[in-house]
This record gives sequence, C-alpha cells and structure tokens, in this order.
Amino acid sequence: MEKNISRRGRTFTGKVIRAKMAKTVTVEWEKSKYIPKYERYEKRKSRVKAHNPESINAKEGDIVVIQETRPLSKTKHFIVTQIVEEK
Repeated sequence: MEKNISRRGRTFTGKVIRAKMAKTVTVEWEKSKYIPKYERYEKRKSRVKAHNPESINAKEGDIVVIQETRPLSKTKHFIVTQIVEEK
C-alpha cells in the first residue's frame, strides 16, 4: 500500500520511454523553442524520472500525466498521476 504523497507544482503529459526500474519510469515530452535569428522553431525534449505507483503501473509506450512532488530520491521529483493512453 502506497503512502499518500502530496502533489504540487508543475504538471506534464509525456510518453513513458523506459520502465525497467523498480517503481520508476522515465517520461519524455517534446517542446518547441522559437529561434529569433532564423525565425523558426526547433524541437527540444525533456526527460525526467517519475515514481510509478503499483496502483497505476504504467508501461513503456504509455502516454501519462506526471505531477511534481517533493524529492523522492536523488533523481525522482515527479509522480505518475494517471494514464491517458495505453500502448
């Protein structure tokens, strides 16, 4: 049974690209950055590790919503809140 972890801060929607760690997934999402010199946009990616509770259990390829929380470990500062689309 998971303890209730308080959620606060930023929320993102991304794709699970790795789910091989225990109770942890790696989530990646794309964003566009405008480059004024060339008057164009470039694609950039953000990648974070998120806690994957047993009640949700996201797998590789799933589209998930993650939310910021207190630091859970050295690299985990997000928690998976829901699965939007399963693979």
